[in-house]
Amino acid sequence: MTFSDADEIPAAIGVWLVGARGSVAVTAIAGAAAPRAGLLEPIGCVTAAPEFAAAGLPDYADLVFGGHDISGVSVLKQAEELVADGVLPAGIPEAVADGLRAADAAIRSVPLPADDVRPVRERIRGLIADIEEFRDARRMRRIVVVNVASTEPPSPEQPWHHSLAELEAALDRDVAELAPSTQYAYAAMRAGCSYVDFTPSTGARPPALDELARSVGVPYAGSDAKTGETLLVSALAPMFTARALRVRSWSGTNLLGGGDGATLADAGAAASKTVSKRRGLDRLLGAPVEGRTHIDNVPTQGGWKTAWDHIGFEGFGGVRMTMQLTWQGCDSALAAPLVLDLARLLARAHDSGAVGAFAPAAFFFKDPVPAGPGEDVEYRLASQYDALLAWAASVAGC
Repeated sequence: MTFSDADEIPAAIGVWLVGARGSVAVTAIAGAAAPRAGLLEPIGCVTAAPEFAAAGLPDYADLVFGGHDISGVSVLKQAEELVADGVLPAGIPEAVADGLRAADAAIRSVPLPADDVRPVRERIRGLIADIEEFRDARRMRRIVVVNVASTEPPSPEQPWHHSLAELEAALDRDVAELAPSTQYAYAAMRAGCSYVDFTPSTGARPPALDELARSVGVPYAGSDAKTGETLLVSALAPMFTARALRVRSWSGTNLLGGGDGATLADAGAAASKTVSKRRGLDRLLGAPVEGRTHIDNVPTQGGWKTAWDHIGFEGFGGVRMTMQLTWQGCDSALAAPLVLDLARLLARAHDSGAVGAFAPAAFFFKDPVPAGPGEDVEYRLASQYDALLAWAASVAGC
């Protein structure tokens, strides 16, 4: 969509959620509406801090939601269930019901991937059409597509992952097998939208997708938002290395229920998550250490998760010591503010001319996408935050 000089450039920023009726998405939709109505403070929203006030980020009031989902449960009904589970405060769904219904009306149903027999190119065209219809009907200035759908198993490397020309040729011949998350990433970029991989799914990680993002001039970010245990790891592991203490082992057990727990009960999906978790730890400590990360589905946990870590380390003279810690939290309440942060940041990055992997967003992810081929990735939380603040200062007043 283009606007003439006589047109007023619209302020609305579309947030197109893949998995729009899931717990994280609905918490984010309600979480954007509630502060607008003066019902809640934006606790947990990094970009609500004073340090970002001059960065020109879109207002929460400018965020308009839509998306894709396989579920037919309405956003309002899901919000009511989140209240029952203690995720949302009582009374919020009723107070922001109009906003929840508006978002629900903009959600488009899609079939389960296993049930969709259309060629991949045709599926992608349908996704693009839905996003473009959303943008045109509501005169969006920008759209940020955020993948908050269930985690996929690791996607096997394919020849067409390595270049855009090979990918396009494979799509034309209908031989390209693309993970659903990568189909959404491709569709988002072809629709001229920025894209966020909130999960560890393959998404925009293939080099062909980076090439596409650069060719069409959009930023993207990912992957696998750190909301609990890994957030703690990214702060604690640098403490050990800075203090010259030798970490010998790091083991973790994660107990969770709800939709995530059910998804991660699948060994393939769990592998995507554990690989994402361990990669950052190995980089922070400088080498792999003993220990494993376990993820267990405990349905009675509902939308809450518990993480227990056991860290073995050595001090002077090789004296053996341990640290044990427990993290308990509500996954959706931790994740939803980050969805809003990333939507605001990617929209502003797009406005400022950022193209390709948006490195300042590394602060939000377990396994950040490198800024370019061969580029190093920063995993230390404090350093990531400094980089994000530096970017915010660089776009202030622009």
